[in-house]
Amino acid sequence: MDTCPAQGMGRGGSAPVDRPLPLRALCVTALLLFALLALAAPAGAAAPSHKKAIWGPVAVDGVSQFPIYHRLGAGIFLYRVNWSAVAPTRPAHPADPADPAYQWPAELDQAIAQARRYRMHVAIALDNAPSWASGHPSSDPVWAPRHPADFATFAAAASRRYPFVRLWQIWQEPTQTANFQPLIHERRDRPLGRAMRRGPHIYARILDASYGALKRVHRSNLVIGGNTFTTGDVSVLNWIKNLRLPNGKPPRMDMYGHNPFSARRPVFGGPPLGHGFIDFTDLPILARWIDRYLSGPRHRPHMKIFISELFWPTDHPNFEFNFWVTRRTAASWLTDALRITRRWSRIYTLGYIGLYDDPPRPDGLEVDRGLLTLDGKKKPAYYAYQRG
Repeated sequence: MDTCPAQGMGRGGSAPVDRPLPLRALCVTALLLFALLALAAPAGAAAPSHKKAIWGPVAVDGVSQFPIYHRLGAGIFLYRVNWSAVAPTRPAHPADPADPAYQWPAELDQAIAQARRYRMHVAIALDNAPSWASGHPSSDPVWAPRHPADFATFAAAASRRYPFVRLWQIWQEPTQTANFQPLIHERRDRPLGRAMRRGPHIYARILDASYGALKRVHRSNLVIGGNTFTTGDVSVLNWIKNLRLPNGKPPRMDMYGHNPFSARRPVFGGPPLGHGFIDFTDLPILARWIDRYLSGPRHRPHMKIFISELFWPTDHPNFEFNFWVTRRTAASWLTDALRITRRWSRIYTLGYIGLYDDPPRPDGLEVDRGLLTLDGKKKPAYYAYQRG
């Protein structure tokens, strides 16, 4: 296998019928339609598919990156909205997105306008909490709000602010202490103790409250919950088992989010990672856990899996994972992952992160994750994603 050996995987804390027309009119209409389609879809562009999502810049040096996303065939653009940055002070009317306390990112307006132009959807990940909501210093926004309703009200305001958006993720990778608090590192291969269950219980209340608030704004909003990572300070299995409301029921969600990073080829049928962990190869196991622990009267059977983040670091050691692969291997594995995503109905989308490699770091441990190099050269994974 064309990869740097590793013993495991670690990660930093880190979208009428009319009267018949004459034959001549039909020919003219067809020609006009063909011309419009040719203008809308540049040569070499793949058809947009909701099965492919991507993280990346809205613009670089003032130049929109959406023509690139369009040529790649991405159907969903992923974007994060940080509550603590948008509402550093408490709004007087938090349900109203026009409240002057809100500082909505202008970049997101640009992204949505570009996405609509290129027939893409936008998925927004909402996370972090301002100090007025959490009671913790503003420098530590990973602490959950004291009142889940505050987060839900913010989610509703965001939905009113961005009515085009229908995909909403509630908190990114809350199974890591660097991303969500309160959270206590589990004892591997053991059920969570009483104190350890507090974190997933708080998250469940935030998720359920946000689901209700978002559905009240637009019934067509789709809410993605769970949002686990391959390993985490709390394993995927323990997290799912303990996503419970005070009444003992699981929180409401439309899809389950998971980032199945893997140091092995992403094909089904391999040996399970074990320890309650889930990488791409283990996704059928995740589907069974979702059906067992999160389904029921409040959920649709066979809830889909929303993969928000996936990539393979290339070329050299990095600060985020304890493994790396060659560019050729990354492209081959991405091809396999997209093939499964396209064919298996349980996966709603596969989100690739990101478009460009990271800028250089003084220690040389930057993450070369992009479909393009930092100076815009296409890597083998670019073509794998485009074909997928």
